Amino acid sequence: MRDSLAPEPEPLSHGLKQRHLTMLGLGGVIGAGLFVGSGAGIAVAGPGIVVSYLIAGALAMLVMRMLGEMSAAMPASGAFSVHAERALGRWAGFSVGWLYWFLLVVVLAVEATGAARIANGWVPGVPQWGWVLIFMVVFTVTNLAAVKNFGEFEFWFAALKVGAITLFLVLGTLAIVGWLPDTDPIGLTNLTGQGGFLPNGWSGVVSGVLAVVFAFGGLEVVTIAAAESDDPARNVARAVRSAVWRILFFYVGSMLVIVTLLPWTSMEPGESPYVAVLDSIGVPGAGQIMNIVVFVALLSALNANLYGSSRMVFSLAERGEAPRGLLKVSGGGVPRRAVLASVAFGFVSVLLNLKWPDSVFLYMLNAVGAVLLFVWALIAVSQLRLRRRIERERPEALTLRMWGFPWLTWTALGAMAVVFVLMLFDDSARPQLLWSAGATAVVLAVAGLRELRARRGGGEPGGNGPGGGGDGPHTGRTIRN
Repeated sequence: MRDSLAPEPEPLSHGLKQRHLTMLGLGGVIGAGLFVGSGAGIAVAGPGIVVSYLIAGALAMLVMRMLGEMSAAMPASGAFSVHAERALGRWAGFSVGWLYWFLLVVVLAVEATGAARIANGWVPGVPQWGWVLIFMVVFTVTNLAAVKNFGEFEFWFAALKVGAITLFLVLGTLAIVGWLPDTDPIGLTNLTGQGGFLPNGWSGVVSGVLAVVFAFGGLEVVTIAAAESDDPARNVARAVRSAVWRILFFYVGSMLVIVTLLPWTSMEPGESPYVAVLDSIGVPGAGQIMNIVVFVALLSALNANLYGSSRMVFSLAERGEAPRGLLKVSGGGVPRRAVLASVAFGFVSVLLNLKWPDSVFLYMLNAVGAVLLFVWALIAVSQLRLRRRIERERPEALTLRMWGFPWLTWTALGAMAVVFVLMLFDDSARPQLLWSAGATAVVLAVAGLRELRARRGGGEPGGNGPGGGGDGPHTGRTIRN
């Protein structure tokens, strides 16, 4: 475990600008989970889905504030994996890093397959697997080139998503007040009718939280990307500050527009409530418009996940927790072997998704279903441990502070524990929790065995054995082409 909290210089490129990070923070979390998946939450919570999003969004905001505090003080390409190692030991950094990497490369398959299905509907002459291949090649090449290419791709992807949801909010608000052609003021009929604002009571709100909380995953990539900007500490603080409030506004605002304009009973899980709203106010081609937006959202998430997974595994290699061969960096500061390793496993996941979506891949997807909560929990515990150390050793580095420390950190941990318990008693969520707990237990067991082996050998975990790459803690050397 590191003794010093001072950030170490990153061997990677510093080609990302503040505008890239800001837009990545805004757009990285606005995806298909919002545009399509929100229908499932509305179906169980009714208008109370607004409260569900407020609760889930508040939890995500607290986690991002904690992560922003640590990343501004100690920017690193491994972000929360590095923080966990400094706070709790190498077992924690190893565990959270590999769990997050596994999460990204599995979810990458869902995004690639989803985008391929949409593209196949537009151009049926190209088979679905052909579209997957095209997407994977394009984004592999993008990530192998200079990091500014990734930043530009994500900037424009995110700009389109943010623009689309802003336009949706404007049109929806105008329709609610009756200022669009051929529309009358809606009033509160849909909020108070069909069983009232909480038609399924607070249990419906709780079910809504379980349905939407994972839609906030993806914000973490901002803190990974910040390490490759020209001023990581300042840039990550600004990106986190601007992102969390605006994202909460987009999510809660759009849900409020949807349940005000349309009866919640008309929502069908799996169908986009955004399309239903646009159809209801007479926007021509609403279905195709949302298809384009969802398509861009999926490709944006694919690009961001490939980037995040490559930087995470590179950081693990730097700390001796992944093969040393992944340390090779191009002249432009890109960890190309780490990119190829991540895309290779991601491509295997895609093939499993195409071949066995209801068996092998379903088990893999369940195994990462609740991993995000495990990662968030370790972020909170790390922040509890590191905040006091930073105040003692580097108080000037606390440019972004967690609100209400330590009480809000403990509140967030308590909320995560409640979500875990609720998932355990929810028939639809229980398989994800159990499979994810199993995957986490396996990774923790491997981390524990490595620690034990290192202590018996008088060395450090990851020094010479499989998966190791250094001669002790943080002795990995970057290899340049």
